[in-house]
Parts: sequence; C-alpha cells; structure tokens
Amino acid sequence: MFPIHDETTAPEASKPLLEQAKKNLGTIPNLEKVMAESPALLEGYVRLWELFDTTSLSLIERQVVYQTANFENQCEYCVPWHTKLSQLAGMPPNEIEALRRGAELSDPKLEALRRFTQSLILNRGKIVEAELKAFFRAGYCAQQALEVILGIAVKTMSNYTNSIAGTPLDKAVEKLTWKKPIISMKTNTELLGERSGCQQL
Repeated sequence: MFPIHDETTAPEASKPLLEQAKKNLGTIPNLEKVMAESPALLEGYVRLWELFDTTSLSLIERQVVYQTANFENQCEYCVPWHTKLSQLAGMPPNEIEALRRGAELSDPKLEALRRFTQSLILNRGKIVEAELKAFFRAGYCAQQALEVILGIAVKTMSNYTNSIAGTPLDKAVEKLTWKKPIISMKTNTELLGERSGCQQL
C-alpha cells in the first residue's frame, strides 16, 4: 500500500531530497523512502528537521525531545534510530536507556525537558501552568518552550508515517530494536504531586 522508493522510482520532486538524505547519512533510511511518495511531506520533514537543528537546544537536548516523542507515540521504527543518534551525540548510556524505557533521567535539566515534552504530547498542548513553570525553573526559556513544539512537529510527521505505513527497520539499526515497555500509568495530578512533594488530597 505504501511503496518504498529509491532514487530511481521516487517522484521527481522527491529525488533531490533522497539524494540529500544519502549525502547526510550515508544511506537513505526507509522512512524517507516511504515519505518520498508524497514530495510535500518529505520536503516538510527534511526542512523542519534542519530548522530544529538550528534551535538553541543542544544536540543532546534535541534527542531528548525526539526520543520522548518516539516513546509516547510508540514508534518502533524511530526509537532505534534515535538510540543510535543519541549515541553519536555523546549522550550517556544510562540516559539513552532511560529514554528507551520512558524512565526518569538522572540529569535534572534534561528530565525537566523530557517531562515538558511528554506533557505537551499527552495533553495535546494543554499543559498546566505548574508544569510550564517547572520547565522554566530548570533553566529553560520561552524560546525553548516553542522550540520543543517544533521538535514534536518533526516527530509527528515521522511517527505517524511509520504507524500507517509499517515502515520496515533498516539494517543499520536492527540491533537496537525496541518495543514499548509496559509501565504503570499515573495521572498528571499524581506526577505533579511527586515533583512538588505535595500530598494528594
């Protein structure tokens, strides 16, 4: 139903974008090959990815945003790729594993970023004021709050594409396969109580 294109079969408008992906990564990931069926989607994805790279968030912080979105959207294709990208970015192995498990990060600032990103996704942007203030207290600013939204937009395109297309995992990351672990679900109120130390009434 969803063809996996290459430089010869893709629509003409997608071919330069596939060539760019090959130049940047040394290979063309299956995600871009699937997106190539829609040149507009592929171009939007490539351009927004490039824009996210120009934000004030560090390379590791951008991977936290990406991997948090991958986890919450249960993207079995993207988690392995961003595990590899996080390794290349120099993220500590324990933090990489925590992101794969949806667990708390040991770095307090990165954990605040993960929580903020997670809340935006789970609440469809309707974040509560206390969570926004916690993000700012961790050292982030209004600009970076908006940049997180850009990162989520990038992942929405890739995660949703992989979901409907069942994109096969590339050999380059097949040793990093991932399934979303079963974790206990807590309400936002419970999570806020844990963060503030407040007793639930």
